[in-house]
Amino acid sequence: MTFELLKPLVETIISNTNKTIDERLLSICELLETHIEYYNWVGFYFRNGNKEELILGPYVGEPTDHTVIPFGKGICGQVAVSNENFVVPDVMAQDNYIACSITVKAEIVVPIFVNGENIGQIDIDSNTPDPFTESDERFLEFVCDQVASIL
Repeated sequence: MTFELLKPLVETIISNTNKTIDERLLSICELLETHIEYYNWVGFYFRNGNKEELILGPYVGEPTDHTVIPFGKGICGQVAVSNENFVVPDVMAQDNYIACSITVKAEIVVPIFVNGENIGQIDIDSNTPDPFTESDERFLEFVCDQVASIL
């Protein structure tokens, strides 16, 4: 399914006030993981209050031991500091990568901003080498903007 076809489905999930925020976030994870072939793990991390660490939110995919990530550590921790998208075509080429699974080949992380503040991020792992394009970045920025509207 193309990103353009997924956008209205994301909007429908976000606008469903009969579900909790976490239920809606999980539904977004399920939607993306199901409909984008090379999205093999999809999840959200959020800043833990005033602490300089991220805590794992809703996700789909293999279980992870990385439920708390210090700022600066791994790809997610680096995005928490840089406030910029981070596309990793080959995770093995990254010095500061936290391995979640030996099957993961690539990762993309896009921050979520609320009132100009980076409060979290969407994190996607792929078992496909170098699958992410600028279209993935733009689509995930859209998803993060939608998510920000309910946080």
